[in-house]
Amino acid sequence: MKPVLKDRFGRVIDYLRISITDHCNLRCLYCVTDDIAWVPHEEILRFEEIATIVSAFVEEGIRKIRVTGGEPLMRKGLPDFIAGLSRIDGIDDLSLTTNGVLLKRFAGELKEAGLKRINVSLDTLKPDLYKAITGRDFFRQVWEGIEMARTVGLSPVKINVVAMKEYNESEILDFARLTLRKPYVVRFIEYMPLNETWDSHNFLSVDDIKAKIESEFPLVPIDGTHNNGPARVFKIPGGKGEIGLISPLSNHFCGACNRLRLTSDGHLRPCLFSNTEVDIKTPLRAGADTTVLKKILHETLSLKPKRHHMQSVSAPKCHRGMWSIGG
Repeated sequence: MKPVLKDRFGRVIDYLRISITDHCNLRCLYCVTDDIAWVPHEEILRFEEIATIVSAFVEEGIRKIRVTGGEPLMRKGLPDFIAGLSRIDGIDDLSLTTNGVLLKRFAGELKEAGLKRINVSLDTLKPDLYKAITGRDFFRQVWEGIEMARTVGLSPVKINVVAMKEYNESEILDFARLTLRKPYVVRFIEYMPLNETWDSHNFLSVDDIKAKIESEFPLVPIDGTHNNGPARVFKIPGGKGEIGLISPLSNHFCGACNRLRLTSDGHLRPCLFSNTEVDIKTPLRAGADTTVLKKILHETLSLKPKRHHMQSVSAPKCHRGMWSIGG
């Protein structure tokens, strides 16, 4: 029988999100600023260190792994790292989140290495607006990467859209229409207060998003598909793809949270919206064995809160940027 890992509130914790770098080739307005200080290379966990941690955690009940950044495709050796993870017995799901800029180049290698599915961040279908949001003129590369991911057989390909008034609110229906002709899962995510640039006036709830889509299309709810996690998933009748709605603020899903995060500089975080962290890199580099690593895992679980406290769209609660924590 496989071990089951639970926190003190009885939630099954089987999902680890791993940031392998804090570096990114975009400067998205809600995430990265140009004046950030990158973590020194020697402070970033080595791939073999991450694999050691994952192997220990899988023995305790972790079953799902998502590789994130920063931008993970910027780190050299990623396909080999994915191949190594795919060989760890007990991992049931191996996925990756990327901004897609380098995806066309690596999609085939990642699929061959054992990656199952992929999430691509794309907040607009307009090249000019893409440049305004990300600070870079890479829309064409990202779209070609998305298409290549589908071509090589990564499935599902999910497109993550941070919905923001004054920016992409007018494109919600365009993204919904995309699922009529393409087999993508378009996921709308509420704009979260993750740094000092956050503006509550740009907040758009998933209820508003759903109402906007339903002004033109009926939405049929779907259950139990594609490792949906916190998303409520719908389908437009006759469409090839699906639509997901993720509401971390307006209707938090903390009661069903099943995840921990490992930062690129070697800290375990029990909650995205908390500054609580547990250092696992220092003990690991001091020679900690599997027993110690498992003890650190359980220590982190004991610190996992019942819920976050960002339900009232208010000031930022997290002092690390998403590029540092892992998307």
